[in-house]
Amino acid sequence: MVRTILITGASNGLGAALAQYYAAPDVHLALIGRDSGRLEQISATCKNLGAQVTTASINVTDQVALKHWLDEFDQQYPIDLAIANAGVTNMLSKQGSGEDLAAITQVLDTNLYGVIYTLHPLIERMRNRKKGQLAMISSLAAWRGMPITPSYCASKAAIKAWGEALRGWLAPEGVKVNVICPGFVKTDLSDQFPGTRPTMISAEQAAPIIAKGLARNQAVIAFPFPLTWGMWFVSVLPFPLASYFLGLFGYNRPGSPRKAH
Repeated sequence: MVRTILITGASNGLGAALAQYYAAPDVHLALIGRDSGRLEQISATCKNLGAQVTTASINVTDQVALKHWLDEFDQQYPIDLAIANAGVTNMLSKQGSGEDLAAITQVLDTNLYGVIYTLHPLIERMRNRKKGQLAMISSLAAWRGMPITPSYCASKAAIKAWGEALRGWLAPEGVKVNVICPGFVKTDLSDQFPGTRPTMISAEQAAPIIAKGLARNQAVIAFPFPLTWGMWFVSVLPFPLASYFLGLFGYNRPGSPRKAH
């Protein structure tokens, strides 16, 4: 039986690595991305690995276009696993100015509403089928807001909370929900981060970790371990002490001293 897997943000980074990891003769990949040229390159690679591939160049913030495409595709090829991966980031400027409203809106529209727009149309369809799996890319940044990236942390924290709530609601109906919380994965997005990036791994290393966690139906797939433990530890510390530790890694403000490496 052919397994149908949807991946957004599939034209580069983690989405592309996941697409190539899952590509196999018994898999139909539905790949969504904004960069049509790079998307076709990934599609060709996945086809060479034996997968059937359908692509769509859609911005996940376009609710109407995305829902229309998802409804039509899922009607013909019922989706078994949907991974809402598309995301962007934003940082405080080195000059100390805050995020402008347009940048905040873009981050929330893509990282939060883009995830909701991707997965919400599939909820009722999977409930009716009594099976399916919904996965969303959050971040370890969801566990404690970092002053250097306010809107990014807010968007990822909202995804984590939404996913955890959906899991509790949908589990009795046969629909699995998983929240994926990576640390630093080497991508164009992580390259924008000005602070220290400990335990960095490649997208190709992250893909099998995610896939294995999804196969186990792990509620929260958080990695790598040292940074996961560190962010959990910071999240339970008193606020001033947590801020102190974040400052050691340069996460409190751009250009701040980094004493830890």
